[in-house]
Amino acid sequence: MVDFPDGSDDALNEDDFPAGDGTADDAAVVVCPYCGEEVEIALDAGGEESQEYVEDCEVCCRPWNVTVHYGSGGTADVRVERLE
Repeated sequence: MVDFPDGSDDALNEDDFPAGDGTADDAAVVVCPYCGEEVEIALDAGGEESQEYVEDCEVCCRPWNVTVHYGSGGTADVRVERLE
């Protein structure tokens, strides 16, 4: 632990993590828009509230546009669409 001149320290507390109860979805099951297979994907629960990125289907290897929106309770709304 480091003591700073103002008397504080570097210990983390619940004020450092204000989002909900600290539990956020870190995985989701989605359906590939190409092959129709259900696939579990990992989510970046420590990232931004809204995320968008490209990921390939682990079954057919075709690319998806993945959109993730986290609600205030840490629940993720995940959508995958064909990358056009």
